[in-house]
Amino acid sequence: MSQYKIEAGTGQHIGDRQEQQDRAALFAAPRAPGYMMAVVADGMGGLSGGSLAAEQVIKTAKQAFDTFSPLTDDVETMLSTIGRDAHTIIKLTAISAEKEPHSTMVVLVITPEGSAIWAHVGDSRLYRFDGPNSAERTVDHSYVEKLVRDGRLSREEAQNHHLANVLVNALGTSESELEVTVRRYNGLKAGDAFLLCTDGLWHYFSDAELGAAIAMNSPRQASEMLIAKARERAAGTSADNCTLAIVKLVKPAKEAKNYTVGKMRRAV
Repeated sequence: MSQYKIEAGTGQHIGDRQEQQDRAALFAAPRAPGYMMAVVADGMGGLSGGSLAAEQVIKTAKQAFDTFSPLTDDVETMLSTIGRDAHTIIKLTAISAEKEPHSTMVVLVITPEGSAIWAHVGDSRLYRFDGPNSAERTVDHSYVEKLVRDGRLSREEAQNHHLANVLVNALGTSESELEVTVRRYNGLKAGDAFLLCTDGLWHYFSDAELGAAIAMNSPRQASEMLIAKARERAAGTSADNCTLAIVKLVKPAKEAKNYTVGKMRRAV
């Protein structure tokens, strides 16, 4: 029996924007039993432009996962290819649609061998939790994060910096070469959990708050709770779209032993 089973869910809120430009999805792999994928994308680029870009991320990820086979393919390579293919198509869309669509991306794959592999572009984040404790998270491809890394800004100052939304890396941009950051974690166990989310959610929470909410609730309950609290803390300040996907590894229910008493023939 597997040491854990997977529970997953997604959640969204339009915030105070005119359009929902974020996208989220969960997928199984037809040619790779036991593999699952979670995707979150935050579209940018004016009305409709951003949603086109985020939708392209979801389509590209699904197409890649539909044809993925562990016998011939590598997860890290697939994730990098998803980012680069989506990047190329979004740039082509900008030409044909006369818009300037961009998107961030965070993609997670869980394997039946107990590994988690993820990739991200921009400031949509992945958090990994060990129970309620934050184990690690992705580092934003943002100007403010670069200032923190260079020692020119503290983590506290970065939280509400006026340039917090300025990205140095995004899908669809032609201003710099695309960077797709890929990471792996092996040795998954029951109690581990992952949160993929856009800045419309993570901006309002500490790592500890996110870990506690996810550990104590089902993915659906945690999604509803976090979105409601994010809306409360935004307090009508033109909050961004809010989108998340939660993946939890939980202990399988114990199988009830079923003893059946039958009549035995007498041996002669």
